[in-house]
Amino acid sequence: MENYQMIAKTLAGLENELFAELENLGAVNMLKRKRAVSFDGDDALMMKANMALRTSISILIPIMEFEANDEYELYDQAFAVQWEEIFGLRDTFSLTATVSGEIFTHSKYVALKTKDAIVDRFRKKFKSRPDVDTVDADYQFNVHIQYNKCTISLNSSGDSLNKRGYRTFSNEAPLNEVLAAGIILKSSWNGKDDLYDPMSGSGTFGIEAALIATNRAPGLNRGFGFQRWSDYNQALFYEVKEKLEGDVKESETNIYCRDLLTENIDNISTNVEKANLEENIKVRKEDFFRSEKIGEKGVVFLNPPYGERLQIDEINSFYKNIGDQLKKHYTNHEAWIISSNLEALKFFGLKPESRHQMFNGGLECKLNHYKLY
Repeated sequence: MENYQMIAKTLAGLENELFAELENLGAVNMLKRKRAVSFDGDDALMMKANMALRTSISILIPIMEFEANDEYELYDQAFAVQWEEIFGLRDTFSLTATVSGEIFTHSKYVALKTKDAIVDRFRKKFKSRPDVDTVDADYQFNVHIQYNKCTISLNSSGDSLNKRGYRTFSNEAPLNEVLAAGIILKSSWNGKDDLYDPMSGSGTFGIEAALIATNRAPGLNRGFGFQRWSDYNQALFYEVKEKLEGDVKESETNIYCRDLLTENIDNISTNVEKANLEENIKVRKEDFFRSEKIGEKGVVFLNPPYGERLQIDEINSFYKNIGDQLKKHYTNHEAWIISSNLEALKFFGLKPESRHQMFNGGLECKLNHYKLY
């Protein structure tokens, strides 16, 4: 199988973790980009990357790069792509676009113009056209424009890779699975020390940690866009998947998912069961402010409320109480806290060992690392 270029997209701040993951999978010619890493590999690596990467949201395959200084050049260049060699009249397709710069400022318009070029090319050649399906297309394309540099790519992943398939239920503001896994990898957790997810919500930190501790590829229980392509190699897919399943190992690591709300505990338990991790995660209803460490060494991951529903004095006091609880009852542990409430973090009462800028959804956040002596 020949190598070709791919682009693994990620969330801001996780480029280093994604680079390390790709290197471990055997990718070559890697280059860090903004919220992405480009690399070379074959079909087997494309499939493996989709199933095994914890910090990627999609694997794109560039099919054309060009310059366009206005909508007419964009249309002409997109029309020139030999779309009929990629997919057929009976296939459905969809388009998304991301733009930056002063030339193209509306992503939906860029997607529309590109779609028109594709449809017109098919009509010219076959007097017929494939249908657009914005929900569940066979072929999903992405147009990325930065200033006048345009890249059209085929999305091999389909649904975003953070959709692992285990989250049946979630609370109102669930933590993105890719973000949770990236934070755990950034912490350099060894997969052995006790791990606490004490304000668990949907159980994302705990589940992603258990997947890491058992070396279980996060995408083993879901489907991918490339499985609907005409040249999909089913035998190769199951060969790659079987190897990844063979890499799963047993783990005796203690992972604790705790939450104060009974509804959340029920949801966490269902998600843990869906992920087949019941033996790896201990779920229990518990008030964090009445909790304490169980072992002598461990790490705490927290995604506390950001304060949208609390008054300023209440949220500042809330964060101070979190810091006090960690200092008093989790000594010799480490803590990683992500929050968009930068003011409330100042009341934590602990000096961070490190700070990292992250984004949770559209919210700019700080990820702070504390050592609890």
